[in-house]
Amino acid sequence: MDKRIGVVGIIIESEDAVDAVNTTLHSYRDIIAGRMGLPYRERGCSVISLIVDADSDRISALTGTLGKITGVSVKSALQKNK
Repeated sequence: MDKRIGVVGIIIESEDAVDAVNTTLHSYRDIIAGRMGLPYRERGCSVISLIVDADSDRISALTGTLGKITGVSVKSALQKNK
């Protein structure tokens, strides 16, 4: 399967979820090309954006794992197939 570039947006609304998110991101570090995080204290959440480079199955595995964590919302946008 062809590798694709994508953007993954993560919103963490529960501090209890932070360790699980960081552990998940660490286990998928091989597909993460860049990461930017912002603690948004005024809204009581944190926002992380990722640039990923992998096949769509691997990216889906990452977003699916993150989406199962209570207090976490995830959305992704991927490069169209060539």
